[in-house]
Amino acid sequence: MKKTQKIFGTAVAMLFFAVNANAQATATANASATIVAPISISKTTDLNFGNLSVDATGGTVILEPSAAGVRNSAGAGGVTFPANTGTVSAATFVVTGQANFTYDFNFLNASIQITSGTDNMTVDNFSKSIATGLLDNLGTQTVYVGADLIVNGSQVPGVYTSSSPFTVLVNYN
Repeated sequence: MKKTQKIFGTAVAMLFFAVNANAQATATANASATIVAPISISKTTDLNFGNLSVDATGGTVILEPSAAGVRNSAGAGGVTFPANTGTVSAATFVVTGQANFTYDFNFLNASIQITSGTDNMTVDNFSKSIATGLLDNLGTQTVYVGADLIVNGSQVPGVYTSSSPFTVLVNYN
């Protein structure tokens, strides 16, 4: 009987170890990564509101974010556009990176000042020509930036420029 118990005990132990061995399994996996082209941006054209004249009322010039350089006056209506328009252009940026990737395009300035001597005007309400940044199959997209120019009543004649540019930021989604 003892011999039978030993055999039975050994068989149970072997069964236990066999069950444990079958309860385990292994698998393998590889690792990979894809390096994409870095996103970058370059300015090709500055923002320019062109030639303006103003009366004592002042007003706002709205420059649309388009290649056409379309501007309108708003506010009190004291701003007019002479026949000699000068250079009128939305700012133009070219974004490059990985083809068919989306990206965010943001303004880091709420407004900037443009000055002529001690006189200044405010540029604000920046706008962009795209709702969503999407690089084409070559990895590029052109973005136009417009803005509003607040012209004071009886603004002193002169060439007004920004001493500090406005900044845009792009990053992949």
